[in-house]
Amino acid sequence: MPDPDRLLRTIERAVQAFRETAGRRGRVVHLQNVADVLVAGDIHGHVANLRLLLDIAKLRQHPRRHLVLQELIHGSSMYPAGGDKSHQMLDLLAALKCEFPQQVHMLLGNHELAQWTGQRIAKGDREPLTLFREGLETAYGSRSPDIYQAYFELFAVVPVAIRTPNRVFLSHSLPTASRLPIFDPAVLEKEEQEEKDLRLGGSVHALVWGRDTSQATIEAFLKKVDADLLISGHIPCEEGFEAPNDRQLILDSMRTPAAYCLFPADRPLTHAELLTCVSIL
Repeated sequence: MPDPDRLLRTIERAVQAFRETAGRRGRVVHLQNVADVLVAGDIHGHVANLRLLLDIAKLRQHPRRHLVLQELIHGSSMYPAGGDKSHQMLDLLAALKCEFPQQVHMLLGNHELAQWTGQRIAKGDREPLTLFREGLETAYGSRSPDIYQAYFELFAVVPVAIRTPNRVFLSHSLPTASRLPIFDPAVLEKEEQEEKDLRLGGSVHALVWGRDTSQATIEAFLKKVDADLLISGHIPCEEGFEAPNDRQLILDSMRTPAAYCLFPADRPLTHAELLTCVSIL
C-alpha cells in the first residue's frame, strides 16, 4: 500500500487537477485539444483490466488522446483479513490524474455516489458500502478515516458528464422516462451540487441511476443535453457492450469479455461508425 501521507498528497493534487481540467464547466468537461477518446465501461475494482486499458491508451505517445474511466469501486476482490480492495482503483486514478492532468477523466457512477452519500446498494450477500470501508481499514488502519474523507473530496469534483467536439455525450447512465421531465442539465454545470441534486429525484442521481434504454427516452435525453450520441455504462453486458437503440452505446469493462471504445472526436460520427470503434480487451 502507498504511504498514507503520500497518498493524501496525491489525492489532494488530483482533486486540484480535476478542478483545473481544460473545458470544465461545473461538473461537465467539454473536451479540448482532443483527437480521440478511449472510454471504458464499469471496472469495479478490476485492476488487470485497467492496466490493459492503460497499455492500449498509450497516453504519453498520444498527447491528444483522452482516457475516460467510470465505476471504479465495489468489486469482488477481497483482502484475506476482510474488505473490498477496490479502493486501490481510486489511488491509481489519483496518480494517473496527476501524471496526465488533461488526458485522464473519471465519470461519477452510482456506486461512487452511493458510497459518498451513504445510500445502500443491493448487491450480493453483503453491503458494498460496508465492504469498501472494511477494505480501507485493512489497508490503512488508523489513517483510513483521513483517506476516506479524501475520497469524498475526489467524488465531489470528478465529472458527471463529458462532451466531445463531435457531439458525443458521455455519462454513466441517463434518467428514466419518468425522471426526464424534471432532469435539469444546468445543474450539472454547477461546480457544487446541492444535497437534493444527489438524492432520489435530483438531476445528478437521475443521471447515474437510470436504466431506461428505449429509443424515445434516449432521443428526448439527447435533445435535452444537445448531443447526438450517448456512451454510457451502468448496465452489465454479456458481450462487453450493447447498442440497445440507434443513438446509444453501453460499455462494460468489469469482466471477460470487457469492452472499450476508441473513437475519433475531431470529426462527425454516426452511430454505425461508433460501433466499429468498439474493441474487446
